[in-house]
Amino acid sequence: MRWALVKVSLAVTAMVVIAFAVPLGLVVKEMARDRAFSNAERRGAGLAPVLAITTDRTELEKAVATTEDGAAGRLAVHVPPVGTGGEALEIGTRRARAEELAATRSLGRASIAEVPGGYALLQPTALSSGQVAVVELFVPEEEVTNGVATAWLVLAGVGVALIIGSLAVADRLGVRMVRPAQRLAGAAHELGEGRLGVRVAEEGPPELKSAAVAFNSMADQVIQLLANERELAADLSHRLRTPLTVLRLNAASLGSGPAADQTRAAVEQLEREVDTIIRTAREAKPQTTQPTGPGAGCDAAEVVRERMEFWSALAEDEGRLVRLAGVEGPVRIPVARPELVAALDALLGNVFRHTPEGTAFSVDVHNGDDAVIVLVSDAGPGIADPAAALARGNSGTRDGSTGLGLDIVRRMAEATGGDVRIGNSVLGGTEVRIWLGLGGGHPAAPQPRRSHRPSRRRAPRR
Repeated sequence: MRWALVKVSLAVTAMVVIAFAVPLGLVVKEMARDRAFSNAERRGAGLAPVLAITTDRTELEKAVATTEDGAAGRLAVHVPPVGTGGEALEIGTRRARAEELAATRSLGRASIAEVPGGYALLQPTALSSGQVAVVELFVPEEEVTNGVATAWLVLAGVGVALIIGSLAVADRLGVRMVRPAQRLAGAAHELGEGRLGVRVAEEGPPELKSAAVAFNSMADQVIQLLANERELAADLSHRLRTPLTVLRLNAASLGSGPAADQTRAAVEQLEREVDTIIRTAREAKPQTTQPTGPGAGCDAAEVVRERMEFWSALAEDEGRLVRLAGVEGPVRIPVARPELVAALDALLGNVFRHTPEGTAFSVDVHNGDDAVIVLVSDAGPGIADPAAALARGNSGTRDGSTGLGLDIVRRMAEATGGDVRIGNSVLGGTEVRIWLGLGGGHPAAPQPRRSHRPSRRRAPRR
């Protein structure tokens, strides 16, 4: 399209330039010719008073010699015979033919005859005797075309400049039309390849701008549909894993016997099947970005209070001491409510799953100016390799866990510009620190916390 516009502009501008430049060049040439002959006619008219007074050869030769054209040999005077037996006078160099001189006398008006090297202006002048003398003035070709070449060069330069300018303008207009179309096509390809965050700038001609608006709306709708599926998968994950954890813990307290063993085996098989479904759904889901901004997010304090109320019942059954802090007031974070619920359930489920009964745990929420920190601590045995635990979602470990709990938490934190760290808690076990950025920035590395129990102290966190 861009080159098509350039070609059309070239054709149109070239036709306009030719339509105006060619006639203007001819007019310039004609004006130079008229100027040259007008000047010659004015100079030749200077001999008319002399011819009206006398036809004496000597006087006429003096008069011719005193003129610039006569001195240059470009002026001639042709006087017919005066009276009976008179002699015709011819002063100067004659260039015109005799029949052309005779035609000028008979017509009684000036004429132009083409001669070698230029033109001869033949101007009739009446004598006192009633006859007609002819003043011949030679006009060289250079004088007739004086300034024509320069004018034509100027016209040609102006024409070329107009063509180049029109091509430049057409190219810029073409770029303005083509680039939005190219960006729209590229964005469509990227969206087809799964990059759902791609958007098109709404600029360019009105048609392309409308297409960009429609494309962005379509992409937002696609992300919304995928987000709904993603929330459904997350809801499936935590709605199933949470009661399964309760069932597993209750099955463990059934004691021994065939019925108890069958119940525990059924729960384990059900848990494996659910883990397989969760892992398959998570691997198949597209990578989308977390919605951010003042309109997206939830109240972290409300969500933490709700989930702790749910898990407190099970904690009371197992004799676990629970502590909750920092949830007295609202704490807004740029995380969707289902995402935070999934992360909290994953961490608290890990506490019940991987620590003995009676192990205390706590959840602390710290609200800062640029970040919100959620600390989930327990008094269990701790994690020997925190780095491997964070990467467990991709490691394929077979320790009875899907390995996706911490991976869910990590992805949620990184979507806000934050991170997840695992270290030693003040309770003597594991502390999972979730740093949620409020402005999309990267958090500074925190100072490692030290345990109040030296006997349970492990290596400092990363």
